[in-house]
Amino acid sequence: MAASVPAIGSPAPDFTVETTAGAPFTLSSVRGQQHVLLAFFPLAFTGVCTEEMCAFTEDYDAFSSQDVRVLPISVDAVPSLKEFKAKYRMTTDLGSDFKREVATAYGVLHPAFFSTRAYFLIDKSGIVRWAFVEETPGTRRQNAEILSEIAKLAG
Repeated sequence: MAASVPAIGSPAPDFTVETTAGAPFTLSSVRGQQHVLLAFFPLAFTGVCTEEMCAFTEDYDAFSSQDVRVLPISVDAVPSLKEFKAKYRMTTDLGSDFKREVATAYGVLHPAFFSTRAYFLIDKSGIVRWAFVEETPGTRRQNAEILSEIAKLAG
């Protein structure tokens, strides 16, 4: 049975994914140091996903100045994600959930076996502070909305 979406105020499920940085990323490794925005996206090289990842690059400084690590995650393999990142000159490293374990743990694995577009803002203590799961793969949150949620962490 698939897990449900983690509740606001609950501990974020820990995970490790391979990344385009060439090293694995483990969520708990940044506990106490950074907030993390997990941004699940369906597939590399698709229209809305490309717009979304490029927007994260455009607003990279806005996220990093708030002490937030943005980690987009898809089910694509690392070589595909590396090509996607290079083609669009993305600044954010991308995570590969090729085995679908992270999407399953966060309750966002789509029946077609890719992840639903979803966002989880996890504070430095490892607690889920905001989450949004899109109704369809063709919609996404704008960075202004996400940054507004991040601003609430400081309050």
